[in-house]
Amino acid sequence: MNEQVNSLAARAARHAALGEPARLRLLDLLTLGDLSPTEVRERLGMTSNLVSHHLGVLENAGLITRTRSEGDARRSYVSLRREALAHLAPSADAAARRVVFVCTANSARSQLAEMLWRTQSSVPTASAGTHPAPAVAAGAVRAARRHGMNLGDAKPRSVTDVVRDTDLVITVCDSAYEERAPRSAPAPLHWSVPDPVPVGSDAAFDAAFDDLMHRVAEFAPRIRIS
Repeated sequence: MNEQVNSLAARAARHAALGEPARLRLLDLLTLGDLSPTEVRERLGMTSNLVSHHLGVLENAGLITRTRSEGDARRSYVSLRREALAHLAPSADAAARRVVFVCTANSARSQLAEMLWRTQSSVPTASAGTHPAPAVAAGAVRAARRHGMNLGDAKPRSVTDVVRDTDLVITVCDSAYEERAPRSAPAPLHWSVPDPVPVGSDAAFDAAFDDLMHRVAEFAPRIRIS
């Protein structure tokens, strides 16, 4: 618990340090390469005293380092710490034995989410539906194929046959969330992904695929196996 609190405090300090536009701009510049304080002053159009103040704030927040030049010891360079950007992101603060994606029919969104999760995480996964359809939607199969993936022999399954008390459940369908949340403890996490099935077009399925792909890519690194 103390470790988590310390991590949150450190992240808050870093975000606070970047709450000033000039410092945020400097961070952007440092992602491209190292700069001397003189170059920082020229790029930002500031006085030396103000540059020194901003560099001090960023250094105290653990975002930058300053080193002496190997060529001219009178000169120094400001560098972005390698872990600086990673430490701004949400921390890996959750553990799960298995992640289960749930939608109403288990015919498109939850099947795609399960497939995408396997490409991003070693945490086991599954999918299910509150009212499973007879088969996976053809549009979902085609969308997976267009992205070089294969839903294989996937078949819709019911939440009563799949979900366990120890699972981390993520609903990817508003109806499934609204049906399950009031009677689930804890309530599932929810991703509000529009249903491509009623529209039926390739564009609708691709939009759902892209939405899920980005959500999975951002969320998976935060989950560790319990």
